[in-house]
Amino acid sequence: MAKGRFRSPAHPVPAPAAPCRYLTQADRLHIADRLREKATVRSIAAELGRSPSTISREIRRNGIPLRGDISRLAYRPYAAQARADARKPRPKQGKISQLPRLRNYIQERLTRRWSPEQIAAQLPRDFPDDLEMRVTPETIYQALYVQGRGELRRELARALRTGRARRKPQRHAARRQPRFATPMVMISERPAEAADRAVPGHWEGDLIVGPGHRSAIGTLVERSTRYVMLLHLPDGAHRAEHFHQVLARTIQTLPSHLKRSLTWDQGTEMAGHGAFTLATDIPVYFCDPASPWQRGSNENTNGLLRQYFPKGTDLSVHNPDHLAAVTAELNGRPRKMLDWDTPAERLTKLLTAS
Repeated sequence: MAKGRFRSPAHPVPAPAAPCRYLTQADRLHIADRLREKATVRSIAAELGRSPSTISREIRRNGIPLRGDISRLAYRPYAAQARADARKPRPKQGKISQLPRLRNYIQERLTRRWSPEQIAAQLPRDFPDDLEMRVTPETIYQALYVQGRGELRRELARALRTGRARRKPQRHAARRQPRFATPMVMISERPAEAADRAVPGHWEGDLIVGPGHRSAIGTLVERSTRYVMLLHLPDGAHRAEHFHQVLARTIQTLPSHLKRSLTWDQGTEMAGHGAFTLATDIPVYFCDPASPWQRGSNENTNGLLRQYFPKGTDLSVHNPDHLAAVTAELNGRPRKMLDWDTPAERLTKLLTAS
């Protein structure tokens, strides 16, 4: 550290191991140095990769009033670290356990099978002037599931819609294991010509599945013409080890100028996407998790297909001839987005022009 900046105290405060979401002593030293240099809260936050609200809250909570004036704060990094460490010891008594009235209110509604979100939303309506009667849904979940707190009766967890006795852990995005052996290329890297639908040959795909994922039909939609192709998937052919072969055979029936790219969600059936690309020379782009709108043409088409293949029905009973008939009927419908042309007419024009 440069001369004239903060020196270590005579009795250093050991920095406890903490999750990355907490500010560290090094972070606090950086904040103090940059405040001395008159840097803004936003610039400090950017340098530390934090939210500006995190930095402003840190200064407000751990700063020292200057000459007794709480509107002016002096930030001392080692004192700030000591204050933060003093707040950390656990367990602490939760808000629900401290307020019997709040606890009884929550328990009574959980018994009536209200969700934590519904309870949290109703509290301000029932107690508009009582700020103590406020709680977040997460606080209710914590009171139900965190062992040793005893803020709410554990049996009330059975009244939740999931009925779980233990909370299902949420996986941190940064800690997710790679989904496939071959790395995915994300939709953000897809060519712009695919996004604006100006050039034909960019396809979107998905599966519609039957009960228990025991049967499925593959669906392909061309983005510019909305032309539909259906994949017959008998006897477990929708499993990853076979699916890429069926997909490759189907898409290789197209002329070369209609084989530019394929966009898919992150379903396990596409684990063989690397082999598919090697066989067809067609790159596969993957949508972000839980983002079906990124393949909107395909989602819309799947909705139309449910007229022919209702949810909850066994899809293995539909033979290739039936799928061909459904495909012909869909591709023969006039579409408003195509100026009332049919997808088949649009595709025929492309083939004739080529």
